[in-house]
Amino acid sequence: MKYLLKNLNVYRESAFQKADILIDDGIVAAMGQELRVGGGVAVFDFNGAHAIPGLIDPHVHLREPGYEYKETIRTGTLAAARGGYSAVCSMPNLKPVPDNMANLKRQLDVIKRDAAVMVRPYGAITRSERGEELSDMEAMAPYVAGFSDDGRGVQSEDMMRRAMERARELNLPIVAHAEDESLLKKGWAVNEGEYAASHGLVGNDPESEWRQVERDLELVRETGCKYHVCHVSTKETVGLVRLAKFEGLDVTCETGPHYLTLTDVELRDDGRFKMNPPIRSKEDREALIEGICDGTVDMIATDHAPHSKEEKSGGLAGSLNGIVGLECAFPVLYTKLVRGHITSIQRLIELMSSAPARRFGIPGGKIEPGESANIAIFDLEREFTIDPSEFLSMGRATPFDGWRVYGRCLMTMAEGRIAWRETDG
Repeated sequence: MKYLLKNLNVYRESAFQKADILIDDGIVAAMGQELRVGGGVAVFDFNGAHAIPGLIDPHVHLREPGYEYKETIRTGTLAAARGGYSAVCSMPNLKPVPDNMANLKRQLDVIKRDAAVMVRPYGAITRSERGEELSDMEAMAPYVAGFSDDGRGVQSEDMMRRAMERARELNLPIVAHAEDESLLKKGWAVNEGEYAASHGLVGNDPESEWRQVERDLELVRETGCKYHVCHVSTKETVGLVRLAKFEGLDVTCETGPHYLTLTDVELRDDGRFKMNPPIRSKEDREALIEGICDGTVDMIATDHAPHSKEEKSGGLAGSLNGIVGLECAFPVLYTKLVRGHITSIQRLIELMSSAPARRFGIPGGKIEPGESANIAIFDLEREFTIDPSEFLSMGRATPFDGWRVYGRCLMTMAEGRIAWRETDG
């Protein structure tokens, strides 16, 4: 199939250039102004909208197999496409857990059948994510982006050491949910801070995150493993990663849109504000913003984690952890960070596309002739209100409900296929 995308401002070589894009058999065949083509080409005129490399989310929960009442690979990847994502990495807290090739194949088969965008799954670090025995990492290695026990931190230092040694041999990253469970209080609901104290809620100690990152970085020094920290939320973790990079360790990290745009004093007693790790303090947010500006924080991931309406109906104390964000992450961040003069559009594209492409070996991160067509087209001047009732995701719980934002996705192409067009619904 051939497509001509006309009248675009195309992001190329760190700047926007007026150009048309010709796509032939999934590949960017040509770029230039006023391209002319013959018959048999589907033509779309975007009237000056902006084309950027398709976004890549390295941390998404698609829930299938095992929890299809929360989300499916089809609904989750359609939500991703609607948000401008051409690829996602799916987390392994599934049923069955992808801890061996047979279990992983169940997921891969559904991805092949139903996914609207590229999906690169993670294999589990340990069997059933219990932290007691290593998964069959060798068998899964050719098919995964890395290894993670997301949802639980690996509590045993020796088990994490063995996992890192194996991952180093396979040349794949350990993607760590950093959480020292010995530092958690039973029934925690929010960050241990001002909001928890004033509302009589049990707090989550930030040390539970950064202490395990501190331990893991010692193991990285010992093993030479590639290491990626999930959903960084504390100023101490930012500092530890900054020092590790200065030291030359092969370390990257991500944070989420909610940690960059909210603080715990802005919480409401609503399940759409309940996630793990929780939204932290103003000082933590400021450290994260500094981290994305100076390169310490490599990428932004949504940690898209849908639950049923019932599971999110218990307020802060009684709801399950997890929010959704694929369909609104870019507009939220473009509005708050770029239009808010905190960082540049170039840096946002690096954080949401180029950096995850490099780290996890995913096609994308640039628009160039000869490359696979992974492209997101946004109307950056279009303002709209985030309305979860319109989401394609089965999840509805987002702290960004009702926000006025700029940057509507008009089309997403994944591997040269149209994964989303605004007229699709």
